Formats: sequence, C-alpha cells, structure tokens
Amino acid sequence: MILQAIIDVVELCSLKGIKRAVISPGSRNAPLTLAFARHSKIKTYVIPDERSAGFLALGLSQKLDEPIAIICTSGSAVYNYAPAVTEAYYSNTPLVVLTADRPPEWIDQRDGQTIRQSGIFGDHIKGSFELPDTINHSDNLWHVHRIINDAINLAKSKNSGPVHINVPLREPFYPKGSLPPPSNGLRVFEKIEGHSSLPDNELEKIKKSIQNYGKILIVAGQSALDIEALESIEKFSSNNNLPVITDIISNFSSLSNSIIHQDLFLGSIDEVTMEGLIPDLVLTFGKSVISKNLKLFLRKYNPKNHWHIGEAELIPDTFQSLTGIFHQSIIDFTESLGSINLGNSKDYLTTWKALDRQTGECLKAPSSDEFWELPIVADLLHNLSPDSQIHLANSMPVRWANFINHRRNDIEVFSNRGTCGIDGCLSTAVGCALASSDPVIAILGDMAFLYDRNGLWHNYLPDNLRILVINNHGGGIFRLIEGPSQQPELEEFFETEQKLNVRNTVKDLDIEYISAESPDEYSKSLTKFLEVDGRAKLLEVQVSSKTNKTKFEQLKKELRNQFVSSSNKCNFPL
Repeated sequence: MILQAIIDVVELCSLKGIKRAVISPGSRNAPLTLAFARHSKIKTYVIPDERSAGFLALGLSQKLDEPIAIICTSGSAVYNYAPAVTEAYYSNTPLVVLTADRPPEWIDQRDGQTIRQSGIFGDHIKGSFELPDTINHSDNLWHVHRIINDAINLAKSKNSGPVHINVPLREPFYPKGSLPPPSNGLRVFEKIEGHSSLPDNELEKIKKSIQNYGKILIVAGQSALDIEALESIEKFSSNNNLPVITDIISNFSSLSNSIIHQDLFLGSIDEVTMEGLIPDLVLTFGKSVISKNLKLFLRKYNPKNHWHIGEAELIPDTFQSLTGIFHQSIIDFTESLGSINLGNSKDYLTTWKALDRQTGECLKAPSSDEFWELPIVADLLHNLSPDSQIHLANSMPVRWANFINHRRNDIEVFSNRGTCGIDGCLSTAVGCALASSDPVIAILGDMAFLYDRNGLWHNYLPDNLRILVINNHGGGIFRLIEGPSQQPELEEFFETEQKLNVRNTVKDLDIEYISAESPDEYSKSLTKFLEVDGRAKLLEVQVSSKTNKTKFEQLKKELRNQFVSSSNKCNFPL
C-alpha cells in the first residue's frame, strides 16, 4: 500500500495547487519520481544537482507566486537543498520539499545514503513532517492525506515559506506495469485566512497618534512588483509629503516621492545635514533593505517611534528602534488611514529630494574611457526593454544596481536577499526565466557565476535568459571593504584571485557567448546581448578590481566635496 500512498501524495499536491515539480535523479525517490513524472497536470524538470535544483525551484516560485515541489533521493542529496531552503525561509517563498529516506530502523547502521533526515533543516523551515514508513491500515493512509494537506496549507499561508516532508520508502521501488489510480474520495482542506483590518477604536488611536509627528519617513523593504500597492502608497505619500526610501529590490522606486540614492549620499553628507534628516516616525514595510548607510543612519539617530506594517510572522528590528507592529498589508494600512492629513513637514521631503537629486546628477556625468563596474551596470539598466526582469546576484552586483537604481514600474527586480549568499543566484534566475516569456537578465560577478555554473547543467535553458558576468577575477567586494583590503593576504585569502574566464563553461551549452573588454566593445555588445532572437546569451566583461576600487573611491570623494558646499558641482565621470 505504500505505492498507493505515494500516488495519493502527488495527486493531493496537484489538487492543492502544485503545478510544477523539480526532480533530482536517484533510486530511493523512484516512486515519487514516477508518480510526479506520470501526472498529467504537473510539469516536471529534471535537475541533477540538488543545490541548483532547490534554487531553480525558488526562482519558479518567486515568479509564479505559487508553491513548487522539489524531490530528491536520500542521504547527502537532502543536505544540498539546505541553502535554497534557508533562502526560501527568509524570503517567504513556498517550497514543498519531498525527500526520500531509508526506513527508520536503518538509520545510523552504516547503510548507504542513510543519514538523520528528520528535522534536517532545523529552524530554517516552516514545518517538518514525516510520512509513515508502512501503510497497513486505512488510518495510515488517512494520516498521509492529513500530513500533505497540513504541510501545503502551511507553505501557502500568508506567511509563506518552505516545508519539509520526509518520505521513508521500502523496496521494491519500481512498479511492474502502470501505476494505480489515486484513492477514491481524496479530501482536500484549505486554511482560510481572515481579512486583516484594525478595529475602529485602534484605528482612531493610530490616526490621532500619527498626526503628532512632523517628520515621517517611509522605508520600503524588498517586495514583489505590485501595481495596486504602488498606487496606494503613491496616493498616501503624495498627499502627506512623505519621503519613501526605496532600494532597487523594493520595486517601489517609481513613486514620485521615492528617494533612490540614499546609500551614496548618506555616506557623504556632513553631521549638520544628517541631523536634518532624522525622522520622528519611521514606517517600514517589506523585507530586507540593501543600504548599509541607511541602517547605520537609523541606528545612530533612532526615531521616536518605528512602526512596521506587514503580515509576516517574523518581524525583525533591523534599525533597533521598533515600537509597533501592524499585522496587515501595506495597502490595508494606507487605505484605512484614508484622506487623513498628517501635516508632515514639506521642508523635510524637500531636503531628502534635494540630496537625492544632487546625487543623481553626479551619476549622470559623461561616460569615462575607463572600464569599471558601476557604469557597466548603469548602461545595462538604462537599456532594458519594458517588462524585463532582473536577477541581481549578491556581493557587488546588487550593490552597484542599488547605487544606480531606476524609476520604472515596467521592470521587476529579484535578488536572493533572504540570506544574501552567492550560491544559487544563477539557478534562481534560470527558474524565473523558465516561468516567464519576458526577458530575464541575470547580473553576476565571476565568483557567483563559477560557484553556481551547475545551474546551467540541465536540458531546460530558456531562450529568454540573458547572463551578464562581470569578471574581475576574484571577490572584488573585499577590495572595497576597509578591513580585508588592508591585509597582505587580500588577493589569495579574501578576493580568492582566479584567472578563469567563462568562455569554456558555455562552450558545450546552447548559449551564445559575447565578450567585452572596453567601453566601446561593451556598448556594441550590449545591443546584441539584449536582442530577442530565440537563443540564450552570456556577455562576459573583463574588468580590473584595482581600477574599480580607484574609481569608486573617486566617486565617493567627489560626492563628499559636492555636499561640503552647495557651490561645488560634481564633475565625476561615471
């Protein structure tokens, strides 16, 4: 009867909204593999490397906003899911992790591919479930059905995230002939989320309280592109003169009151100017922010109050100033306040906007003949077609893009900022491209690309995928950080200097390879790279990490000089 239970597991996955499954080959997971592969309503992908498979599923789920199943064999294969599962946990991405296992009596008996899989993901999982290893009674089968319903309900809840279902399996694994049909009368039950709204008496308290603050600052954390939310916050912030701090990963930078260059100017202005920016009240929503200088600013100059608006279970105190949590969507919060006049200081908004504008003008200076990373990323962002999707790898690519930022609501930006690792950035972008017909552009450093090149080791490379690899032959971020950059071991132990290019990596793949080593070559290559012509493409640009450091320090110096006196003009050549 165990095979019948597996058939029911997969059927329940389908009935509860799982339309795609990512499978890594193995023997112990054969019953699960066959049941998913033969299900008419579930699209399957075979990805040999479990680490890449987990991140590819993450990309699918982020783009489609639906749970994705991932299936692997027992043993170390399960542990290879851990980076993607952890990222999914902190980014609230629903993955349903199905891992085949040995029967319990064989754990710790030195049997092949046998480890302690129960609870293997520790605290980085929304829930861990264990199926029975033997089905000898109808109650056992009923129990399996309950577990699958509970697990997927948990993954799909408002506070979505990964769940783990461990599946002990006994031999034989391979059926003779066709698979049996699902059990009759499979029951599906859903968890109904109540509409979150504040009681009238609480709402009146908030309205009265919020009108006491003269300087209110909104900070938008990482969010999916949401036009309805954009419109709601646009109305709320415009009517009340509220500046909105928006990193590029917030997908809210098109707001008329968006402040998009804060990470640059907050590290450049003097103390007197800084004090003029201190808010009385901070309103935050979304997930993480990239801007280190914003974090340092708000931690040093704590507002009187900091309210976070969101439905997540875990609300971190990023700025060390949290005083209130409102468990509702940002749309519900702003609309519940209606047309209230907050009386926010217009001068406060003007100050933020003036600094933002000055920094933006500095970044618009004429192009330089020197080839370095910030203008490379800037040129790409400025040339993106509408409906493009960007995947920004961690380390420097996401930071360069954030320094530049944009004011468009016709492109969506993704990045694995749950744990901020470089592992899996390429695989996640591939998953996004598989879930979309629009152009998907991944921007990676050489280390992130080389670390995850198995993300291209499968048979599903989508034609709409574009990969920009900025190759400075090491972890260039360490040259920009004061601590490691001053150590004699910098190049070997921190940058991990390497002499590879990525041409040979894509040689055996159906990916068009383009390279550039100068501004002129890059300009010509970029047009070809972004063309839609039915083939995946990779553009590798060769840059010097030493030149990069010199140019970035020059930019910061020019910004500091500009803000010392309003008569100074930034002439920095980007």
